[in-house]
Amino acid sequence: LRTAGIDKPLLVGGAALSDRFTRGKIAPAYDATVVYCNDAMNGLDTLNKLMDPDARAQLKAELNERPLTERLRTPQEDLPPETEERSARIRIDVPTLPVPDLDRHVETIADLDEIWSYINPQMLFGRHLGFRGRFTDALAAGDVKALELERNVEKVKVEARKKMTAKAVWQFFEAERDGNKLHIFEPGEVVPVETFAFPRQRKADGMALSDLVLPPERDARGRAITRDHVAMFVTTAGAGIRELAEEAKLAGEYLRSYALMALALETAEATAEWVHARIRTLWGFADAPDLPRKELFQAHYRGKRYSFGYPACPDLDQQAGLFRLLRPAEVGVDLTEGFMMEPEASVSALVFAHPDAAYFGTGPGDDGAEG
Repeated sequence: LRTAGIDKPLLVGGAALSDRFTRGKIAPAYDATVVYCNDAMNGLDTLNKLMDPDARAQLKAELNERPLTERLRTPQEDLPPETEERSARIRIDVPTLPVPDLDRHVETIADLDEIWSYINPQMLFGRHLGFRGRFTDALAAGDVKALELERNVEKVKVEARKKMTAKAVWQFFEAERDGNKLHIFEPGEVVPVETFAFPRQRKADGMALSDLVLPPERDARGRAITRDHVAMFVTTAGAGIRELAEEAKLAGEYLRSYALMALALETAEATAEWVHARIRTLWGFADAPDLPRKELFQAHYRGKRYSFGYPACPDLDQQAGLFRLLRPAEVGVDLTEGFMMEPEASVSALVFAHPDAAYFGTGPGDDGAEG
């Protein structure tokens, strides 16, 4: 934007960004106002301020006065050198778990109520729909605003049932680590069909996602006898919902329009939770039957899933490799030229079974957290 001579105010947000990253990395690279907005309601409030000359001047002054109290990144010269050495934090003396098959699975989940039971209410009602505080606690206490918001969403669900479909494509793959790279193989083959390159945390004993794949067992000639596996999936719930949301917006029903899109986004996320739980079961480490949903939402289970665009695998262009392997166009999901998924209400991820898997944090060498 700066190179193009554009100096309009820039509002940024999304799961992969933070206020600290915005002030420390994005704002210094742009010659105009940059504001981090943590949700759509905050974005609307910011836009209102920017449209008013006095409020705009005050906002700019506040942004300039706010100190960046934490350094976003340790200076490059202070970081450990780049390496491909496996992190000692990731054990290799754990058993390689077998997978039930290496087939490609394409599913349409008819029971939306089952999928919706995996929606994180704090994400839907708090992050998307602007409810302040702990939504489930407020709802249990009979909070009027929480009850009204829930009633509105239930009405939207009735409408969404006419168009919404939760779909998924997923598969287990043989995999081998090669430094910071991860090679994906057809069963028994020696030449990889796809390779992903991951960054290693620039700190002492930093981790890369390739570390989560256990070394293969090899024969005397060095050929792999047994390999570890990764799983990949794409889920979606966006087909047909954008049209409904546009109709509502044109009719002036903005809350209904936004709630439809928010429900689609969180339904895709819920489908990802559902698929991931199923993958864990098939991989041999099913969740406890009484695992509370809250624990599920906080990833209190073995293994982790990682989506492109987050610190552990930040390069969105590598999403093309996942799409080549899974061919999710069959469930209605395509990639844009910028490697974003279309429809927007879609989720993709790589899944690792290793018990030491963890999300990247915000220490030296990291740009943010994921989860």
